[in-house]
Amino acid sequence: MSRLVVVSNRVALPGSDQAGGLAVALNAALQETGGLWFGWSGRIVRGASGELHEQREGDIAYLTVDLSKDDFDGYYNGFANRTLWPLLHFRPDLVDYNRETQAAYRRVNALFAEKLASELRPDDIVWVHDYHLMPLAQELRKRGVKSRLGFFLHVPLPSADLIAALPNHQLPFGALTAYDLLGFQTQRDLERFQDYLRLYAGGKVLRQGVLQDRDGRQFHAGVFPIGIDTPVIAELAADAVRKSGVRRLKSSLAGRALAIGVDRLDYSKGIPERFRAFARFLERHPDQRGKLTFLQIAPVSRGGVNEYRALRRELEQLAGHINGGLAEPDWTPVRYVNRNYPHATLTGFYRMARIALVTPLRDGMNLVAKEFVAAQDPEDPGVLILSSFAGAARELDGAMQVNPYDLDGVADTISEALEMPLDERQRRWRPMMERVSRYDIHAWRRDFLAALAATPR
Repeated sequence: MSRLVVVSNRVALPGSDQAGGLAVALNAALQETGGLWFGWSGRIVRGASGELHEQREGDIAYLTVDLSKDDFDGYYNGFANRTLWPLLHFRPDLVDYNRETQAAYRRVNALFAEKLASELRPDDIVWVHDYHLMPLAQELRKRGVKSRLGFFLHVPLPSADLIAALPNHQLPFGALTAYDLLGFQTQRDLERFQDYLRLYAGGKVLRQGVLQDRDGRQFHAGVFPIGIDTPVIAELAADAVRKSGVRRLKSSLAGRALAIGVDRLDYSKGIPERFRAFARFLERHPDQRGKLTFLQIAPVSRGGVNEYRALRRELEQLAGHINGGLAEPDWTPVRYVNRNYPHATLTGFYRMARIALVTPLRDGMNLVAKEFVAAQDPEDPGVLILSSFAGAARELDGAMQVNPYDLDGVADTISEALEMPLDERQRRWRPMMERVSRYDIHAWRRDFLAALAATPR
C-alpha cells in the first residue's frame, strides 16, 4: 500500500486540539497507511525561514517548517488572505494585490517543495489542501517528484473572468494543472475551473473531469463535497443537554424559540445581511415579536485586518440598533457574541435551536449547516435556512433555501420556519440526516484518495 503524505498550511500535531472533523479524517487516513503530514509549524522566527521540526506518533511523522515574519506576512497575511481569499469568495473589490506578496507566496511554496521533495518516495500519494498551496505541485515537479499529487480546494472557485482579472493569475491558478487530481466542493466549481482552463490557461477539456494542460499533459478533476463526522456530532449534541452552558441558555430563553447563526467573523458569511433580515422579520411580522431570540456566535478572525475590524463595528452597531428599537424589558431580540465555544457545547446549542440561519454570501461548503442537521433531535428537529450560495445547498434539499441579498425573502422564510408544524420539520430533516450520515468526512476522504490512487501518473 502506498504511503500517504498530507500537506496543508497548518498541521494538527499530536496533543493539539483536533476537534475538527478534517483533522480527525486526515489522521485516520494516515494511520491506515502510515505517512507524513507536512506544513507550517505555526512559528514565526527572527531569522530565515526553513528550520524543520519533526514529531512522530506511531507510523505517522509530522514535519513542520518555520517561517520568517516577512515570509509569513507576505505569503499568509498578504497574498493568501488579502488577495486570494476575497477573489475566491467573489469579492474583487476587496482584493489587495501587489507583486511583493505574490513573490512571497511563490517563495514559501518553493520552500515547502524544497523541504518536502527529499522526504518523498516515488510511490507516495501526496494530498495537498487549499488555496495557500496551489503552486506546490508545480514546484515539486521542478524538483523531479514523480509521486501522484492531488489537490483539494476547500473554498469556492470564482468564474473564469474573475480569476483572469488577477494579475499574473497563471501563478496560482494555472499552476493547478501540475496536479494529477483536482478536487472541488461542487459541480459549479469544477465547471468554472474547466472554463478557466479553456479560456485563459491554454488547456482543453477532453471530457468531463479529464483535462489537458497547454503542453498536452492529461490530468483529472472531480467533485468531492466534504462531510462531517456525523455520529460524533450527533452523540455530542445528545449529551450536551446536561452541560451547564446549554442549560443556562435554555433557561434564559424563558420558553421562547431560538434562532442561531455560527460563523467565523468574515465578510463572506453575510452576517450584516442576516442581521438586517432578522430586523426585517420583526418589522414585517409584528405578531411574532417576542417569540424568537436570535443568537449570533461570531468568533473574531484576522482581527488585525481593517476590513474585519470594520465588519465587527458594523455588527455591533446593527445589533445595538435592532435591540434599541425593538427590545422589551424581558426580551432582547439579538444576542451577539464574539467568542468560541467548545464543540460539545455548540452542538447542544444547535440541538436546542428551532432555526439555523446559515446564509453566507458565498461558501465552499459550510459545515455548520451539516452539523446543525446532525445535531437535531429526531423527534423534534429544527429548520435549516440555507443560502443558495453555500456549497451545502447542493446536497441538503430539505433546507429552506434563500437568497441572502433578499432581505424580505429571508424575513418571510424565518416567519414560515418559526410556524412550521412538526411533521413538516421531520419530513425535511430525515433525508438531510440520511445524506450527512451516508457521505460523512470519512467517505469523503476515502473517495478522494481512491480517485487519486486510480489516476495515471
